[in-house]
Amino acid sequence: MSAWKTIVVGVDGSPGSRKALTWAAAEAAGHGADLVVVNVWEHTLLPPAGSVSVSEHYVPDPSQRTADELLQVIKDELGDDPPVLVQPQVKQGRPAKVLIDESAGADLLVVGKRGHGGFAGLVLGSVSQHVAAYATCPVTVVH
Repeated sequence: MSAWKTIVVGVDGSPGSRKALTWAAAEAAGHGADLVVVNVWEHTLLPPAGSVSVSEHYVPDPSQRTADELLQVIKDELGDDPPVLVQPQVKQGRPAKVLIDESAGADLLVVGKRGHGGFAGLVLGSVSQHVAAYATCPVTVVH
C-alpha cells in the first residue's frame, strides 16, 4: 500500500470527468487517502445584448450553482455514503492552471481524457494535456 494521503480529481460534469471521479474514489479507498474533488469555473464577462459596455453586475456569480451541481455529480457517482472522505471544492480560474496549482498538495491528480470543451477528434483534451505536462505530482488520465 502506498503512502498516498490526498488524491485530487478534476470534475466538470462531463462523462469523462465522471469516470475519473469514480476511478479516483476507488483509488482513494484502496489507499486510505482523502479525495479532493475540484470543479473550476471560468469568469467571463459578457455585455448585455445591445450594450457596448461590460459590467460585472450583469454576470451572475455561478459559484453556488456550480457547488450544487458538483455535489449532485458526487452523489450520482459515489452515492450518499462514499467509501472515502470527499472534499468538494469549487474554484474560479482557468481549469488547467487551477488543477496544476492543486497538484502541489496532492499525491496523485486524476482527470478525464476529455471534458466539456474542445474538439472531439483530439486524443486528449487541452486541460488533460496541460495537467499531464505540468502537474507537480503523478497524473492519471482516465479513459
